[in-house]
Amino acid sequence: MTLSMGFGSSITANDLGLDRVHFLIPAGPGGGWDGTARGVGLALSQTQLVSNITYENAAGGGGGRAIAKLIETAERQQNTLLISSTPIIVRALQGVFPQSFRDLVPVAAMIADYSCFAVRADSEFQNFSDLAKRYKADPRSLVVAGGSVRGNTDHFVLAKALQLTGADPKELVYLAYDGGGKAAAGLLSGETQVLSTGLSEALQMHQAGLLRIIAVTAPTPIPHLPDLPLLNAQGIDLVFANWRGFFAAKGLGDAQYVRMRHTLRTVSETAVFEDIRLRNGWAENYIEGDAFYAFLTQQEEQIRSLMQSIGYLR
Repeated sequence: MTLSMGFGSSITANDLGLDRVHFLIPAGPGGGWDGTARGVGLALSQTQLVSNITYENAAGGGGGRAIAKLIETAERQQNTLLISSTPIIVRALQGVFPQSFRDLVPVAAMIADYSCFAVRADSEFQNFSDLAKRYKADPRSLVVAGGSVRGNTDHFVLAKALQLTGADPKELVYLAYDGGGKAAAGLLSGETQVLSTGLSEALQMHQAGLLRIIAVTAPTPIPHLPDLPLLNAQGIDLVFANWRGFFAAKGLGDAQYVRMRHTLRTVSETAVFEDIRLRNGWAENYIEGDAFYAFLTQQEEQIRSLMQSIGYLR
C-alpha cells in the first residue's frame, strides 16, 4: 500500500519574494512541524533570502487552534506561513475541527517525512516482527508513544502496519504527546515501549544510540541512510510519507501568493536547504500552488480509504 507524495510545478523565476516571514506552528517545540518550519527559516536566513523571520508556536486542537487563528485574523497575516501536514486532512475527516485545507490557500509542500517505529536502545524488540508477535500475544502489554493526537498519522500508520500482520488494530494502546520530542522523551523514560513518529524526529537520537529505529516506511533504502531498516523489507507492504508544507490565509491577493511561492521554491533549490533536508532524513517533495491543491484532494481520498480499512473512520 503506497500513499503518493506528488510532483512539483513552477512559476516564473523572476518573481519577487517576501521581505519578511512569520511562521505559525500548530504545536509545541521539538516536533515535526516545528522542526520543518525552523529548518526552512534557517535556510532562508543563511541564504539571505529573507532577513526578518519570526516564529509562533500555537499548540492546541491537533492543529485546529492555529488554523482558526489564521482564518479569523486573515487581514493581519500578510506574511504568515502556517506549517501543516497530513493531520490537516485527518482531523477534518474525523470532524475534530470544522476547517480543512480548502479554508486556506495551499502555498507549497516542501518535504516528505517517512514514518518510523523506534524502541529504546536496550529493548528486546530487534525488528518489527518481534514487535508484532508481542502485540498479537498481549496487545495491552505495549504502550505506543506518538507526537500527534489519537487517530492521527503516528497512531494509524502503526495500527495499519500491525493489521497487515494479522493483528487487530483497534486494540492498540496509544499515548498522545504534544509533538515528537515529548513522545521520544516518553519512550526514553520508560512510560511507553514503542515510538511511532516521523523519521526526522527520531533520527538524531537513533544515530546517538539513545533509541533504535526498527522500521521506516520508505519504499526503497534512503540513499544517505542506507542502513535504516525498511518496513516493506520485513514483509509489511506499507509505504507512507507525511508531507509537510505551508498555507496562507485567504484574501491576501494574487501577487502576495506569487511572492510566497517564489520564496519557498527559491530556498528549496539552495544547497543550504538541501543540507538541512538530508540531515533530517526528509525526502524531496516540492509541490506548489494548483498542483499542491490537487495533491491534497487526492491524498484526502487515500487517507479516507486507509482509515476506513482499520476501522478508525466510518
